[in-house]
Amino acid sequence: MYEVFTTYRQQIAFTIAIIVLLAIIQIILRKAAHRVGKHSEINITRTKLMFKYINILISLVAIFMFAGAWGMGLRDLSLIFSSTFAVIGVALFAIWSILSNVTSGIIMFFSFPYRIGDKIKIHDKDMPIEAVIEDIKAFHLHLRMENGELTTYPNNLILQKAVTLVQKDYYLDEGKDSL
Repeated sequence: MYEVFTTYRQQIAFTIAIIVLLAIIQIILRKAAHRVGKHSEINITRTKLMFKYINILISLVAIFMFAGAWGMGLRDLSLIFSSTFAVIGVALFAIWSILSNVTSGIIMFFSFPYRIGDKIKIHDKDMPIEAVIEDIKAFHLHLRMENGELTTYPNNLILQKAVTLVQKDYYLDEGKDSL
């Protein structure tokens, strides 16, 4: 066992340093997302979704850093990195709409002016919508129409359309459990 530590002393030191560095970065990012969520009064489930995105990002960075620490050359890393992103790029091009909705969900987490419970009007020339925001998911909003229907509206479209706040905290102001 001692031979393993002496032989791979530098790699083990780099691995420990990477783990500590990425753990600190992850804690900082999670605290920042939690602070933004708390300050903006964002639902805790949306904040937890941001935590998942942070974990995925840290994991990807860790894989490439560990590969470098354990002796993969820059040429090998760049080959793997470019090949991986080429495959991901082709896959994401095939599912660009989903990626667009996820990206919009992340943007909405930090800068969406409407909250769950707000009654909004979406100014769409083909189908104007007036509804209460029931939930904000990673891909879409759940909107409760006045007739009781539950409508899902893609996150990328909500950022592209004009939206008006009709009534803040509809459920609280009206004292209603549902429309």
